[in-house]
Amino acid sequence: MKALVVYESMYGNTAAVGNAIAASLRARGLDVGAGLVSQVDPEDAADVDVLVVGGPTHVHGMSSSRTRKSAADDEKNTFPEPTLEPGLRDWVKQLPPGRGRFAAAFDTRIDKPAILTGSAAKGIGHRLRRRGFRLVAPPECFLVSTQNRLLDGEVERATTWGREVAERLAVSGDAASQRAL
Repeated sequence: MKALVVYESMYGNTAAVGNAIAASLRARGLDVGAGLVSQVDPEDAADVDVLVVGGPTHVHGMSSSRTRKSAADDEKNTFPEPTLEPGLRDWVKQLPPGRGRFAAAFDTRIDKPAILTGSAAKGIGHRLRRRGFRLVAPPECFLVSTQNRLLDGEVERATTWGREVAERLAVSGDAASQRAL
């Protein structure tokens, strides 16, 4: 099974989570490509079996060019490649149709109740479904501190979530094979 993990990252947190998910999927036998949204052409998703997409939560949802620029210009930001363009909103719009293929969505957000922070993962999942993908798992949030650093244990939790996505893919793939018989 072929997978692609694509993420937007401002401070490096979402990249760390995305890379942990990609490594976990690889460890379960998937052929996985991974990278920043600015380095992956939407057409690269045309022949994958599962697409995993993640981004940071900004202003209760997915980032905008204004919020990405603000994060990139933050003097505390030490990440060498903060995503400026394209953002995930534009990237997902250019995806080839999902045609029922599998997808999963994740985000990073400040460690506060979701009612206060919102969730980019929900918006990502919604957009993937509109493009014709089937979510294999509910959108997942990984937490960062108010200083924009991943909380302890979040990379390990991303690894576990990647394993769970792979297990759900195996079950979903078996069920699809059975229906085809």
